[in-house]
Amino acid sequence: MKLILGIESSCDETGVALYHTERGLLAHTLHSQIALHNEYGGVVPELASRDHVRYTIPLIRSALSKAHCKLNDVDAIAYTQGPGLSGALLVGSSVACALAYTLGLPTIGVHHLEGHLLSPLLSNPKPTFPFVALLVSGGHTQLMRVDSVGRYALLGESIDDAAGEAFDKSAKLLGLEYPGGALLAKLALGGIAGRFKLPRPMLHSGDLDFSFSGLKTAVLTLTQQHTLDAQTRADIAHAAQEAIVDVLAQKAITALGQTELNQLVIAGGVGANKLLRERLHHDISKRGGTVFYPDLEFCTDNGAMIAFAGAMRLQHQEAQRDYRFNVKPRWDLQELNYAD
Repeated sequence: MKLILGIESSCDETGVALYHTERGLLAHTLHSQIALHNEYGGVVPELASRDHVRYTIPLIRSALSKAHCKLNDVDAIAYTQGPGLSGALLVGSSVACALAYTLGLPTIGVHHLEGHLLSPLLSNPKPTFPFVALLVSGGHTQLMRVDSVGRYALLGESIDDAAGEAFDKSAKLLGLEYPGGALLAKLALGGIAGRFKLPRPMLHSGDLDFSFSGLKTAVLTLTQQHTLDAQTRADIAHAAQEAIVDVLAQKAITALGQTELNQLVIAGGVGANKLLRERLHHDISKRGGTVFYPDLEFCTDNGAMIAFAGAMRLQHQEAQRDYRFNVKPRWDLQELNYAD
């Protein structure tokens, strides 16, 4: 029976949560930096780091208060060790290890993508092992085979831009604020289907890799060729979203076929996209499979997924009491294969 404090600080959201191995998620708190970075049109690493410094401790206090717990009740501290922005990772890591040292607690350095990968296990219904996972966010687009906690095999990934980047960059070209993925999806609702045809990069490549840089360029070309009145902007948004979703859905279905599995997990911020959810539910249900998603509040970066991943890690490997820490801005998920 363990109480895990989780701290997430990999990019532009500070998340803190408390997860109990018997009682489940007790509390989670989150501070988003969207307003901070909006005027720059993207994340400014130095500003992100400073904001994590401001909010990590207050969020820890808030989570403890919501859970009606004290710091001395915590049994271990999990933190995002990578991948992510170096400065941002250092803030969460240093706070976690300093607290753990003071309290004499073990620490667990968590892979950010493993947190996303396991986040649907916080919801009901939840998948059972093995399954295929589509990790799709602003920084990553990967298909993984997941045989158990800690046993991951890469099936395919983006060779350039991630799907989330394609959403956000297309949105920026259409004059939408950062981050623009959700705004583009909203704008697309008023679009006329079929007015514009955009490429589906690598849709028929014969493998499970992705490419979205060419799609971004095609959107740029459309914005240069047409007067961007309200209807045209909506039509381009509609075409861009359809193209991204088509590629993601088809590759995910192909991955299920190649692995002969019938469960697909969607994780990461793009997993909140309504059209992607509808398309995958329809197509995979037709072939007798099931799609699992984290709750919407756990699609973006959050402390709950880090606390939960830390709890899962404790079942498979010994936590550390060496309070010297290092962060891993680049970190291959397959390096985590620690399960027997």
